[in-house]
Amino acid sequence: MIHRPRSPLSSALSTALPQLSIQRKGTVNVGFLAPLTGHLHSWGEPGLRGCEIWRDRLNANGGLRVGDRSYLVNIVPYDTGYTPQGAFAGARKLVLEDDVRILLMVGGNDFSREVRDFVNEHRVLTTTLLPTDLSPDTQTLFAPSEVHPLYNVTGVDWLKRSDPSLGTAVLCTQNDEHGLPSIATYRAAFEAAGIHLLAERLFPNTTSDFSEIVASLLALEPDILCWDTAYEPFVHAMTIEAYKQGFKGRILSCTCDAYQRLVEQTSEEFMEGFVFQFPDFDDPALLEPQINFSEPHAFYEEFCRRYPDNWSSVSWSYVSALEFWKDAVQRARTFHPAAVLAAVKIGGKGKHVFGEAAWWGRELFGINNALVGCWPVVMIQGGRARIVEFGSILDWWERHGSILIKHVRSMNLMWDQRARLVAKL
Repeated sequence: MIHRPRSPLSSALSTALPQLSIQRKGTVNVGFLAPLTGHLHSWGEPGLRGCEIWRDRLNANGGLRVGDRSYLVNIVPYDTGYTPQGAFAGARKLVLEDDVRILLMVGGNDFSREVRDFVNEHRVLTTTLLPTDLSPDTQTLFAPSEVHPLYNVTGVDWLKRSDPSLGTAVLCTQNDEHGLPSIATYRAAFEAAGIHLLAERLFPNTTSDFSEIVASLLALEPDILCWDTAYEPFVHAMTIEAYKQGFKGRILSCTCDAYQRLVEQTSEEFMEGFVFQFPDFDDPALLEPQINFSEPHAFYEEFCRRYPDNWSSVSWSYVSALEFWKDAVQRARTFHPAAVLAAVKIGGKGKHVFGEAAWWGRELFGINNALVGCWPVVMIQGGRARIVEFGSILDWWERHGSILIKHVRSMNLMWDQRARLVAKL
């Protein structure tokens, strides 16, 4: 495109009559790099659907305004299959061929050393749902929406305060990069709450029969069954098995996607009091003034209309990251990663979806690239998930941070321990 110099008259008119200026239209691509098939698809595919609704809403209102231009947004997905090889191939395609300005990732197994090196080499702005991916080695990686597994402490803390008689728990999850950091967090949360952890059971991702696992845990007569950050199929299978084997205590989990099916397969009475961390977005509490998500009820209704029975814990998470990026790009008036990150982190605080939060993480991740504030504690009541409290992660950290560091270090999961491990490979 040839840019011709503007005449003094046209410049004067554009200054005097800005409402008559003609906006130049463009397009900008956003990369969605996550598992869309396989056992982790429920933490990828519903997120893509949410981003499609966000895209349609934004474009219908004129697109993304950057300086004197407006851009229509394209969401370009790539299914990683949740393998390092798939994620690396996807990152190369999205950045080198599709020229995306940001990568949205679930992280974990997808954020391999190869992907990390590629992101660093090309200075790609990248979001993760797993702050445990963060380290000083990758300045353009940040976590503006999800802060897994830190928020899990709020569920344990609320349970103990709401029922001081709870004294014992057992823990069970798959043995992978989602389950292990969450174990360290639950260990710390139980210790801080004075709840004795009787046993932990790790199982491979190929497990399908949970009868023996659940039986061995119930034999210990725990007050709480904790499913850690188990994936949806595992949460369902273990919960149904606990129902069949007559468990009468409390169940705690990071997520409980498609909980309505569990209510149908067990009973409303059995699921009453099940505590987890992700609300439906028609929850009345999300209309409170501190919430930073545009029309959450309307978004939830639109999602459920377009994608019935597909709402999950990540349906809004990537959208929240996108909205954060959009606001930062518009403030910075550029897509340049360094300028966008600077705009994001002005003042050390930001508007998290659940309220004002701080850019935090140096103590655990070596870099303040996680937006941390309050997080909802959700409980099933009368067959519906409802927020019972917004718990402050940072308040918990002020009181018990040393306990969490102890458990994270005991599992060799601190950022400096992970960095030394990577250096040896």
